[in-house]
Amino acid sequence: MQKVIIIGGGIGGLATACILAKKGYEVSLYEKNSNLGGRANIFEAEGFKFDMGPSWYLMPDVFENFFEFMGEKVEDHLDLIRLEPSYRIFFKDDNKIIDMFSDLERDIPVLEELEPGAGDKLREYLDKARQQYEIAKDGFMYKNYDSIFDFINFRTMIEGSKLSVFSDMDAYVSKYFKNDLVKKILQYPLVFLGSSPYNTPALYSIMNHIDFNMGVFYPQGGIYTITEALVKIAKKNGVNLVSGNGARQIIVENGKASGVELESREIIKADIVVSNADMTHTELNLLPAEHRQYDEKYWDKKTLAPSALIMYLGIKGKVDSLVHHNLLFSQDWRTNFKQIFDDPMWPEDPSLYVCAPSKTDPDVAPAEDENLFVLVPIAAGLEYTEEHLESYADKILTIMQEEMNIPDLKERIIYKRLYSVKNFQQDYNAYQGTALGLAHTINQTAIFRPNNYSKKVKNLYYVGAGTNPGIGVPIQLISAEMVYKRIAKIKQDSPLRGRGVDKV
Repeated sequence: MQKVIIIGGGIGGLATACILAKKGYEVSLYEKNSNLGGRANIFEAEGFKFDMGPSWYLMPDVFENFFEFMGEKVEDHLDLIRLEPSYRIFFKDDNKIIDMFSDLERDIPVLEELEPGAGDKLREYLDKARQQYEIAKDGFMYKNYDSIFDFINFRTMIEGSKLSVFSDMDAYVSKYFKNDLVKKILQYPLVFLGSSPYNTPALYSIMNHIDFNMGVFYPQGGIYTITEALVKIAKKNGVNLVSGNGARQIIVENGKASGVELESREIIKADIVVSNADMTHTELNLLPAEHRQYDEKYWDKKTLAPSALIMYLGIKGKVDSLVHHNLLFSQDWRTNFKQIFDDPMWPEDPSLYVCAPSKTDPDVAPAEDENLFVLVPIAAGLEYTEEHLESYADKILTIMQEEMNIPDLKERIIYKRLYSVKNFQQDYNAYQGTALGLAHTINQTAIFRPNNYSKKVKNLYYVGAGTNPGIGVPIQLISAEMVYKRIAKIKQDSPLRGRGVDKV
């Protein structure tokens, strides 16, 4: 029985622990924080329960596949509610407010009002997005890459020709739609990938299929219930879960990962090490220089997904103008992304996202009060003082009051906590305080993304947002399966599905 140590208890680390333990490995997982879950964390204060990071439940098919792979059922662990509307959009341009339902019969008339003829174009656009999603899921998304020839092979040439890989999302969407508001609706899901429409492959139009065709859900109790489900499954399969004691160093002997030295100075031996810690942190801080694949110059050249200013707010009374998910788009879309990716500064005209889970879940706030999670994408690595952070947060609150029809918001705040770049660095060892990891640019997708195994250290593997397939909670479940395939030398491109319940 091979012993495995997993560094980091984020979604990717927990899912990997579940799979490997189910397959017969002896697995121990070590997390530096007191809570498991990584960015899918939680805290409670003054009667409010806040999901700290992810807040959208998307790609339900990926969750179903993972749970089936583990011999489990989603409904035995999660109480899913389909949100109606899926989300509300506030436009600064002309004070428009629209609701989207992930139901074409309801959504198309809304888009037709913005751009006559958009309905037929949307059906055509989404039909292609659906095809691209199925091709990607069955032939690309769950596939490990070792060389360019794994990416450019016969199947890729035939099916990949149907994918829009080399044009960017802005150019691709503009071929179908001319109205700026419609284009913003189709481009906003790139926020989930930590990317800009001006440097993200049009392949990620699959996000629109996920949004419009598959729906948006919420697990009652919050996103942290996903973490709790993985913990339960891991324990059921015998995983040793340890929190509050992270990795200090990966031990390398004769070119092989042979264990981990913990922060407590205890040395744990293993046959295999899987790091779910930030990949940059793993390479630069957990490995001796001679065993690193990449130096700091390599990481400095990478395009990071944004960091964020997050406000966790407890509000007295209800906020009638909001639904569960709410988006406020900046007027100058291009400049906003430029100030996040190209010319880093605090956005002058920010876009922002507000989650009000208390609209759906009575357990996350006191009766008659509102729980608000406010996220403003900002550049990773931004410097600030606490005074500046408070001042910028006040600016955001003013924008919400004026643009989201909450005139007395500031006066109704009974709890407030700010979270930003320095917190991501401290809590998750996130490089330059990125909230998500490596952005999904054309040069950081598939074969061009850092691989999930070390080329310098045998038996050292990576899982998480820094490697393939990338960013997002469901994507971490796929990343975990890909690590298992790598360790077990399974070449199958598509999801393993029911095979996962078999022992090694």
